[in-house]
Amino acid sequence: MKRIIVASLNQNKINAVKEVFPSYHVEGVSFPSGVREQPVGLDEIIRGSINRAKGAFGDCSYSVGIEDGISSVPETVSGYMNFCCCAVYDGSRIYLGLGPAFEYPPECTRMVVEEGITISEAFLPVSGRPDIGYEMGIIGWLTGGRINRKDYTKQAVEMARIQIDNEGLY
Repeated sequence: MKRIIVASLNQNKINAVKEVFPSYHVEGVSFPSGVREQPVGLDEIIRGSINRAKGAFGDCSYSVGIEDGISSVPETVSGYMNFCCCAVYDGSRIYLGLGPAFEYPPECTRMVVEEGITISEAFLPVSGRPDIGYEMGIIGWLTGGRINRKDYTKQAVEMARIQIDNEGLY
C-alpha cells in the first residue's frame, strides 16, 4: 500500500496532503520541528518542515513536514509575511514547495517578533478563537472564509509535488 506520514496531527495539514496525493493512505503523527514554535525567517521555516519530514519517515513512501512562519518582506506594512513550506521526503531526497504568502495585521506581527509569542496567541484578541490554526486558520478569518487553512496549505504541498511528478527535470 502506498502510504504517506504527515508530521502533524493538524487535520488541515493532513487533509491538504490527502487531496494532493489521493491514491495514498495518509495519516498524521506528532513530530517536533526542531525550531521555534513560531518560526521567523524563511531559513527557519524551511528547516522546520525538513526536520519534521525526515523525523517522521518510516514505513511509508513519503513523509511530509509542513511549517508556517513569518519572514521579512520589503515594502509590506509590517515588514513580514507568512509563508507555508512543505517538505516531502522519500527516504533519500527532499522535495520543497512554498505556498502563497500573506501579511498579518502589523500589531500581531509586532507581538510575534518582539515578544516571541505565536501568531495564534497574538491573533487571539482579534479573533477570539484559541484554536484558530486547527480550524479555518487565520487566513480563513482574514478572508472571511474565502480561503481556509487546508486550501492555503494545499498550495505548498502541490508545489512540492511538482518535483516528484517531474523528477527527471530536477
